[in-house]
Amino acid sequence: MFGLNKQDTTLLIVVAILALFAPFILNPFPEGSAMAQFNAGYPDLMQRFVIFGIFAIGFNILFGLTGYLSFGHAAFLGVGSYAAIWMMKLLTMNVIPAIIISVIVAGLISFLVGWISLRRSGIYFSILTLAFAMMMYQLAYSDLFGQLFGGVLTGGETGLQPKVSDPRILDAALAEGATPKAHLFGLEMGASHKMNVGAWSFTFNAGYYIAAAAMLAAFYLSIRIFRSPFGMMLRSVKSNQHRLNYTGLNPKPYTLAAFVISGMYAGLAGGLLVAMDTQVGAERMFWTASGEVVIMTILGGAGTLIGPVLGSGLLKYMENILSKINKSVLESWFSFMPDGLSDFFIAITNLFVGKQWHITTGVIFMLVIIFVPGGLVELGKRIGARFSRKKEPNNTDGSAKAEPAE
Repeated sequence: MFGLNKQDTTLLIVVAILALFAPFILNPFPEGSAMAQFNAGYPDLMQRFVIFGIFAIGFNILFGLTGYLSFGHAAFLGVGSYAAIWMMKLLTMNVIPAIIISVIVAGLISFLVGWISLRRSGIYFSILTLAFAMMMYQLAYSDLFGQLFGGVLTGGETGLQPKVSDPRILDAALAEGATPKAHLFGLEMGASHKMNVGAWSFTFNAGYYIAAAAMLAAFYLSIRIFRSPFGMMLRSVKSNQHRLNYTGLNPKPYTLAAFVISGMYAGLAGGLLVAMDTQVGAERMFWTASGEVVIMTILGGAGTLIGPVLGSGLLKYMENILSKINKSVLESWFSFMPDGLSDFFIAITNLFVGKQWHITTGVIFMLVIIFVPGGLVELGKRIGARFSRKKEPNNTDGSAKAEPAE
């Protein structure tokens, strides 16, 4: 199917089903219940799941296949976002041109950064990408180029968003006081339909499904890259680049191509962020955003197909769900306990939620690195292997079946 083997086709179908039924899967608890705090089936968070999934998939093509660790990939996310917002200001609020230009501009910038940074490898490459990202962040935050030419390019610390006064040469003029809204040929990204089933409420958002379709296309393309001769060449770069040089093959064009493809994925994610929320700020390019995509990829499983998607979902879930749990919520949870005991549990739990949710992320990240370095994918394989061993038939005397020697 679509040039994929049976295993990859099954994986693609599973991801498609999860994306399609996400409003149901992410809202397991009835509205108004104490556990409804953990529901994640609202449009903004679902959009972030798939958009940052695209970001992590692209980063995994570089890091997971070649072993080159970039600490500056958020720069391409930000560049894509700025390109998309300017397309919405100058051309049309239709998201298609904005997304296309975000991918193209991010690809061009990543080619330039990669061409320079890939002259070095290892930690020196990582530091070079970080330096480029910080320079680009500072340029965006100070809007230096805009000031030089007597205008506005990035909006500085206030950022950019569409205005009624923008030209938008392909769109009809808006009435005074109207708000420009991103759309796909008339279908607004914010259009939603709510369905109530008993005590449950499910929201189906147009913007989410458009972003999910882009994520599925990006995921399919990553599978083709992983299984292609190009992907095998990237794995050989990760395995032993010096030995590859001895064969007479130059790995630089392959690593540069991987860097550009990865940057274009980041640009696509940046364009989709603008399509869902039509405003851009320099904070998207800060070094911590680059660190997030590294954590996402390692948490899910670097070098695997589904790992980056799982890792991005886990990190964004903790960021948006755990951070909302405050002391009043904890008091309602432990209200059934005696006063002294409830105060103790509230104090302990409060260390890992709310503004301290990063502590939970750090603990989980350390446990993954120490016990399951392959991330969530390796954890799933271990659990599956444990259950499969339990089901293996024994001999009549109760001893385990002997395996043939290799």
